[in-house]
Order: sequence, then C-alpha cells, then structure tokens
Amino acid sequence: MYRAGNLVASTLLVLFFIIAITSSWNDSLIFDEPAHIGAGYSYLTQKDSRLNPEHPPLMKDLAALPLLFLNLAFPTNTDAWQHQVNGQWDQGGLLIFRSGNNADAITHASRIPIMLLAVLLGALLYLWVRRTYGTKIALLTLFFYTFSPTIIAHSRFVTTDIAAALGFFIGITSFVRFLARPTAKRLIIAGVMFGIAQLLKFSLFLLMPIYLFLTFMWLLSNREKLFSKNSLKFFGKIFLIFVIGGIVIWIFYTWHVWNYPQAKQLSDAHSLIDTFKVHFFVDLDYWLIEHQFTRPLGQYLLGVMMVTQRTAGGNSAYFMGEVSSNGWLYYFPTLYVLKESLGFLLLLVVSVLLALRRILQIQKKSWQLLRDWIKNNFTLFASLFFIAFYWVLSIFNPLNIGLRHVLPTFPFIYFLVSRELALWISKPISFENKTLVGYLATIYHAFITPIPKIFFVALACLWIALNTFINFPYYLSYYNELAGGTEKGYWYATDSNYDWGQDLKRLGDFVRSHPNQKIYLDYFGDSGGGARDYYLGTQYQDWGSWKGLPPSGSLFAVSINSLAGSQAKPVGGFPPQKPEDTYSWLKNLTPLTRVGTSILIYQIP
Repeated sequence: MYRAGNLVASTLLVLFFIIAITSSWNDSLIFDEPAHIGAGYSYLTQKDSRLNPEHPPLMKDLAALPLLFLNLAFPTNTDAWQHQVNGQWDQGGLLIFRSGNNADAITHASRIPIMLLAVLLGALLYLWVRRTYGTKIALLTLFFYTFSPTIIAHSRFVTTDIAAALGFFIGITSFVRFLARPTAKRLIIAGVMFGIAQLLKFSLFLLMPIYLFLTFMWLLSNREKLFSKNSLKFFGKIFLIFVIGGIVIWIFYTWHVWNYPQAKQLSDAHSLIDTFKVHFFVDLDYWLIEHQFTRPLGQYLLGVMMVTQRTAGGNSAYFMGEVSSNGWLYYFPTLYVLKESLGFLLLLVVSVLLALRRILQIQKKSWQLLRDWIKNNFTLFASLFFIAFYWVLSIFNPLNIGLRHVLPTFPFIYFLVSRELALWISKPISFENKTLVGYLATIYHAFITPIPKIFFVALACLWIALNTFINFPYYLSYYNELAGGTEKGYWYATDSNYDWGQDLKRLGDFVRSHPNQKIYLDYFGDSGGGARDYYLGTQYQDWGSWKGLPPSGSLFAVSINSLAGSQAKPVGGFPPQKPEDTYSWLKNLTPLTRVGTSILIYQIP
C-alpha cells in the first residue's frame, strides 16, 4: 500500500509542478517580484541585505540561485544602491529590465525554486499525514493541496506566501513531534526548524506564542502540574528551542551583513524604524547594529519591526465596491468562500457537520473527557488551534490585500477534512463471535454501505480536478461559481486576489497585433520601473482618469485593480475620491476585449 500510495503521491506532485510552471509561463512579473528578485540577487552576489529588509532572506536567496548561472549585469554605482534607503524597487527594475538582461529568463528561472518549495511542502504534508493517519487520508489531503487554485496561484511567484506556509508547517509539526517524545534529537530538530521558519517570513515569530500555548495544553492534558519541577524543566527545553533558532538566524544573517557597511546599516535603520511606537525595541536594534558580533540579529529585528509597523498601519484595499485602509472583519471569510473550489467547500461543510454530529452524540460531556481527547489526539488539537488562532488574528488585522495571507492554514484544513471524510466512509469492522448472518451483515456494512459515500466524495474530487483544469492558466484571478466565476470575480476583491500586474506580457502580445495603433494605458504593476517599455516598446502612453478621454478612435487599456479602486466608495475614514479620478468617462463604455483576466481594453468613440 505504501509503495502504491507513494507512486500516486509522486504523480500528483509532478502534475502540480507541470501545472504551476506552464500556467505561469506567460505571466509577467507581479507587483512584488522585482523587489524580491533584485534583493535576493544582491544578497548572493554582494553579501549585503540593504534591499527589502522587511522580508527575511531565505526565500529570496533560493529564488536567486538559478540567476547566478545567467551572467547578469548588476550595476551598484546607482542612486538606488548607493544613496536610497531600501531602494528595492528601482534596483530590482534596473536588474531585470534596464541593464541588458533577459527579463523573461530572469522571471522563469527565479520562479522555479518557489515551485519546488511548494512541491516540498506537498511532499512533507503527505508524509506527515501518512505516518499518523495512513495512506488514504494522506493521498486525499495531498489531492486537495495539489488541486487548490489558491495554492497553485501563489506557488508560481517570487513572494513569501508559500514560504510562510512551509515555515508554519515545519515549525508546528516538528514541535508536536518533540512534545510527543522530548528527546535531545527532537529538541535540536525543532530548534533548527524554528530558526529556518523565521528565515522564511517574519510572521513566523507567531510560532513562539503557539509553542507556549501548545506546551501548556500538553502539560495540562497529561495531568502535569504547571509549576512543578518537571514542568519548569519542560519549559526550559522550549527556551532551548528558541535559542537554537536564534543561532540559526544569527548564522544565516551573518552572510547577509558581511559587506553591508555598518554605518550604512545603522543609518538605514534610523530612517526605517525611528517612528516605531515601542522605543525600547528601537534602541535595542540600534545597540545590536552598533556591535559587530550582534549586527546580524539587528538586521533580523529591523525586519520584524518593519513588518509589525506596516501591518498595524493597514493598506488601502478594494473590497466589494468599497475602498478602505481599515480592513473588513468579513474580508477573509468571504474570500475563502468565493475563491476555494466549490467541490472542496461542499466536502468542508459535510466534514464540519459530521464532526458536530459526533460531538453532539457524546452522552457525557466533561472537562475530563476533553482533556483526555486532547491527550490522545494532540496532532488534531494542534491543527485546530493553529487554524483558529491564525484566522482570528487575520480577521482582526486591517491588512486586507489578499486571501494569500491565510494560506498557511490551508494544508491543515485539507488534512482535517480528509480525516473526517475517511472516518465517515470507513468504519472499523470485527468478525469476532459472529453468526453467518452476522458475517454477512458486517460485510454489507463494511463494503456495500460506504459505496454511495465513496461515490459522493469521488464526484466532488472530480469536480475539483476539472475546475482546476478548466481555469488554466488564470489561477491568481480564480473565483468560483458563487462569485460568478473568474470573469466576474473582480467585483469582490482585486489586488493579489485578482490583478497583481500579471498580464503585462499578454498586453505586449496584443499591442504587437495592432502595430499601427498607440495604446493609452493605466497599468497596476511595473513596481520596479521599465517593464512597460520592455514589453510595449514605444507603442503606449501612460494615462489616467484625470487626463480625460484619450483621443477619439484610440485604444485605452486599464488594469482592473486601478479601475475598481478609483470607482469604489471610500469608507472607514478613507479620503473621498476626486471626481476627476473616478473614470466617470468609462462608465457608459463596454470593454472591447480583455487581456488575460486583469486588463480591460476600450475603444474610445
């Protein structure tokens, strides 16, 4: 069974990789990628992390590894490198579009390591579930993972979302294994995994309170006194895990500040975090940077503070006809319902109802029973807790720019749904002390009764798979049937849910098919600068709502993200839109065509 299961799992992962690489081939760089790619290349070639410090370096290092074989030009005698504070966008655009390098080769090469990270996460997910719950549940979990439009979408870009999901997965699973048998070997592994997780995304510092809570619940469920000698010793081991993680961070960051001038590092830190509200951490960071040995930890702390500062400040975003920087409490639940495959949502609802029914059927409910369940099902408890904890934090966070921010919970959701469905379909059977009639009844209930259930789950899985193939290659913009499908889904939310600037290369193909016509353009993207010239040449002119109608008979292209945001209703203290910025002159026009999913083309009358 293991060998056949491994073959099926390998097939799913290979298919996943093929879908990811082929669907991304004609996607241009999305908004965040120039900064990440330029930063990663500078880390490996310059040993200097002045660019993009608000994200840890490991994911960017991996993305930049293939670029070392492309013999790229990377000028450092530029204002972005020498004088700007965190000139990530300009330097990234310079590397990719304005130094004679092949932008498409850079794009394709740098995305492959991220796809491989996603394959690695899928493989680890399969092996982890198989070890404890068997091959069938592991394969169903992996199926949901490999055919998720959201997982596929964010496995194809040089961003931190898949890296974050991998970090939380290895961090939580290695820690739960340590709790189950706290040996020295497992302690070291948990510490190293914690350190690696911190190098993937700064939100992984949330593993610290997660570890402490899980430790508390582990001790409670095992009837340990919380302040006994054994418990204090246990918490001491948790502290060692954090120390080992800190050593991993220090070793890794040492490379990344090796050639970063100390004076420049300190000056940049002053510019970036001087307004951080908790000044104790600001002073601590300055102190760390001022001392050669602790400089790497100072760079790490700088990034954590930058992310904390940005997250607390929110981000202007469009959602369901409104624009705000305060966020919406129903943002993530709404998008989850609209951007997951309907086939999977159906199975999710069924699994939740089955779990609730089983809970309600328990005759005697008590804290003792709950404590025993946690002890005997600690992996399930840890998964449920992480999902609830992360979703609550995300819902109350004003940073509402994409469903991708709750993506770390997806693997655990797929696992829990798969286990619940397997319990529903397969019942334990026993042939002991049976009469002939009893044997026949047992055989009937074991092999005949589950057939309709198997058929139902199989149909839902077929729906999920067909849905993924039908929506190829537009996974970033994917919306399910409840939202009117991908074509109409942009009304609900844009940004990384729909339009992240991925269709500029396709617009270049459109422009070349109209060689004698200049196109007027409002494009959301090109964060590094130079992408529009690279793909469109001189056949376009930047445009905006305030400029009024382009010349009669011309073509006008606008990114859906720009259009939706300008026409949305300001809420939550967001400043009112100026009338000239609302594209009022487009409201009575019907798009001539659409490029990819995210750029509308209008023929100006």
